[in-house]
Amino acid sequence: MGLWVFRLMAWFVASGYFFLFPGRVAVSFRFYKALFPSKGSLHHLKCTWRQFHNFTNVYLDRFLVLDDQSVSITHEGWEYLVDAVNKKEGGIILMSHAGNWEIAAHLLKIRGRDNPDMKLLLYLGQKHKDQIEHTQKESLVESGVKIIVAEEDGGSPADIVEGIKFLKAGGLVSLTGDRIWRKDQRFIAVRFLGHEAFLPETPFIFAMLSGTPLYIFFAFRTGKQTYHFQTLPPEYIHAKDRKNRQEAIQKAAQAYADHLEEMVRRYPFEWYHFEPFLGRKLDNHLK
Repeated sequence: MGLWVFRLMAWFVASGYFFLFPGRVAVSFRFYKALFPSKGSLHHLKCTWRQFHNFTNVYLDRFLVLDDQSVSITHEGWEYLVDAVNKKEGGIILMSHAGNWEIAAHLLKIRGRDNPDMKLLLYLGQKHKDQIEHTQKESLVESGVKIIVAEEDGGSPADIVEGIKFLKAGGLVSLTGDRIWRKDQRFIAVRFLGHEAFLPETPFIFAMLSGTPLYIFFAFRTGKQTYHFQTLPPEYIHAKDRKNRQEAIQKAAQAYADHLEEMVRRYPFEWYHFEPFLGRKLDNHLK
């Protein structure tokens, strides 16, 4: 019946979530209050409304990609990933819940067809009863992307070993930089929007142990069926000895948080992290 039917139904679904799930609204409201501190509560509420409705584009574009309909992309920094593959150096792609990382995974694989040596491994969190995401994961596997699912009640050490081997074989490993999937997962505190936020340590530990570069990656929707991908220059995490490891990880994690903050200021309505992310507010003079 056409995409207009999807968009119409999605509008009602997003509106329903806005009115029926005050807890989720409160999380987004607090985020926009931190992002736009000089604005009033009505503005923060309007931002939340727009965020909820923008999120439906994630689902729409999933269907379009699965249906092989055209989704155009521009890419800034693609040469960094190509160089890593050509050197068989491998690398860690650090993605975020700002923008659409799932579409990025699909289109990265499509874009990399010209380079058959480009291998991609994704670590994903397990979300139960989400048939759309299940279909998306199956499609990723069919396109040649390897997936390891991190269960919510714990993960296998073998998964980490497999990721290290994949990196050393020259593959690209994608990890989420802004989401802690498990209760027992190690995390690190950073400054984000004037608040304390907690990021998973895993991507940074992976980079340090494997000696592979870390590529901070963003994928934002810039228009109807149009995306802009940005890959930042490679960052290496080195420590002279065991005592300096935590300091090196802290520095890398804060650098990622700074880039993430810059991007959400540029694309404020594509922040799709609907769980509590901001912790206590930090004094302005603290860095």
